[in-house]
This record gives sequence, C-alpha cells and structure tokens, in this order.
Amino acid sequence: MKTSRLIKRIVTGILLSASVLTSAQASKKVTIGAVFPMTGPIATYGQESVNGIKLALKTIIKEGKVEINLIVEDNKGEPQESANAVTKLIMSDKVNAIIGSVASSNTLAGAPIAQTNKVPLMTPASTNEKVTMAGSFISRTCFTDAFQGVVMAKFAYENLGKRKVALLIDNSSDYSKGLSRVFTKKFKELGGKLSSDKNFSYVQKDTDFRTLLRKIKRTKPDVIFLPGYYTEVGLILKQARQMGITQPFLGGDGWDSPKLQELAGKAVNGNYISSHFSSDDKDPMVQKFVKEYVAAYGQKPGAMAALGYDGILVMADAVKRAKSLSNVDLQAALVSTKGFVGVTGAITIDKNRNARKSAVVLETTTKGNIFNSKVNP
Repeated sequence: MKTSRLIKRIVTGILLSASVLTSAQASKKVTIGAVFPMTGPIATYGQESVNGIKLALKTIIKEGKVEINLIVEDNKGEPQESANAVTKLIMSDKVNAIIGSVASSNTLAGAPIAQTNKVPLMTPASTNEKVTMAGSFISRTCFTDAFQGVVMAKFAYENLGKRKVALLIDNSSDYSKGLSRVFTKKFKELGGKLSSDKNFSYVQKDTDFRTLLRKIKRTKPDVIFLPGYYTEVGLILKQARQMGITQPFLGGDGWDSPKLQELAGKAVNGNYISSHFSSDDKDPMVQKFVKEYVAAYGQKPGAMAALGYDGILVMADAVKRAKSLSNVDLQAALVSTKGFVGVTGAITIDKNRNARKSAVVLETTTKGNIFNSKVNP
C-alpha cells in the first residue's frame, strides 16, 4: 500500500512537472513580414515604424508567449516595390502574416496579393478608406481618413474660425486625394467654402511650388489645407512663407516626421496637423514608451514609431488568442481585437476591419510638434 502511494506520488509529480514545463515552453512561433520604406523619399516613416516594432519585440520576448521571426522588406516608398515585397514574403518566406505599409498607395498595391493568398495583412498607418476594401484578410490599427478629415475640418472651422480654404493636393497620392475629399465635404457641411473651384495639385518629387502658390495666394484663402507627405510639405511651407503667404497650413499625419522641421525651418511654425500620437501626452504608458524609445534610438518617437509599436503588439496579442496559426484563425483573432490599450490609444477593430480610436491635433514648431488637443471617435 505504501509502495503504491509512493509510486502514485512520483507519477503525479512527474505529470505536474511536465505540465509546468509544457506551459513554460508553449510559446507560439510565427514569421511576420514587414513591408516599409526603409529608403527613398519617405524613408523616415519606415525607419521609425521598424524602430517601434523592434522595441515592442523586446516586450514580446520578455513575456515569452509568442516568438516572432521578423522579416523586413524595403519597398522604397513605391507601389510596385510593395507588391514585389508582399509576393516575396508570401511565396518565398512563407510568412504567417504581414504588417505594413505606411503610404496608402503602397499598401493598396500589396493588399490584393495578400487577399488572393489569404494571408493576413495589417497596416499600422495607411489611412485611405480603400485599403480594407481590398478584402477580408486586410485590416488596420490606425484611424481612417474619414475620421482624420473630419477632425481637421472641424478644427479649421470651429477652433481657428476659418471660413474659406484653399486645397493643395498631392495628385499622385491616394492618401492625399482621399483626405482632401473628406475634409472638403465636412468643411462645406459646417458652412465653409473653397477659395477656388480650381484644383491646385502637384505630384511627389516636385520641388518648385511657386507657380501653384502664387495662384493660391490670389484666391485669398483664410487657411490652406495641404494633405501631403513631409518631403514636399517642408518645401511648400518654406516657399510659401518666402512669398509672403502668412495663412496657416493644415495637414494630416503625413506631415508627422522629424524631417519636416529640417526641411521647412522657421516656416514650420504656426501650422496644425492631425496625427495618431503625441510624445507630450502625460499618460504613464506613453511616457514609458517615450523613455524606452529615447534610450534605444537617441530621439523622441514620432507617430510612425508609435503606430509600428502598437501594430506588432496587436499582432502578438492576436497570435496568443488564435485557435491555431492557420491563416483563417489568425485573421479571425486579429479582427476580433477589442479595446487593446496601446500608446496611440485604445484600439477596437470594427466590422469593416478599421480601427476605432482617438486622434490628436498638433501644432508644428521648430522645436517639434506640440500637443493641442485629443479628439475621440
């Protein structure tokens, strides 16, 4: 009798030990592809995004429940390169999921490929409405232009008291055109009007905007809405101020890069943008992230760093919750994300696979972007 009890105790002990060991080793291993502009005209977006992702991976590793093999592909800020990168990640690297990209045009180029192959693709930063319309395997953890455009239209009309706006659009960008449409619709609904029926537009990589700016100046707007990327925006601001255009410019998250201050100089002062994140936010979680980012990279994080950080954490959380690592189960877990608290706010994925979350309005200055207000959906 004593012998049988002893054997039972030993067997039970072995089973318990095995159970603890299995639990400790039960991390899910996945390969995640990351498609970002690491070189090219919007390289700082990609570099910041990947910095944020790598910082988040340290937290994921410490937790020990998910092991992520990250494969970063440089799309150079080009749609065709984005399509090539997504194809490589799916066909050659056999990734479980893809995070990226930043510019909506780039994400739109890769999304149909991910959809056809039923590989989850989640963008942390592309705001154009069309992105998630590519199919059921495409999602995002950022707000859309529908929200961002409304935020800036209301800010222009209600906070700044402006009634007449000129639009200056990047005609080569789905992001810029989409944001402009939403802004215009809301601004007119509020009682505002356009300073001209003519379309003032440029394309990426243009460098001389003086002719356009002279035309805009003649229309005498109260404010100028410029939903572009920092590379052209910096030059536009500088040339506008040199020409005596004193009206404030408004923009979206495409402005949000430390490079803007370098390109625009003093001309950056006194303008406003909508964005996803402010390093001035006093939330303890935000300040912890800022401290860790500065320690790792020697500068404060911008919006893209914060979006990349939250994006990969949402993916890791989905991997933990997924029934299996099949594409279908992983996508189901991703789109069932509810109230995930990140440094860019609480993230809930809706039925259209878009994120419901807050936006911030920032004032641009030579010392960086200053927090103005937070707007909830």
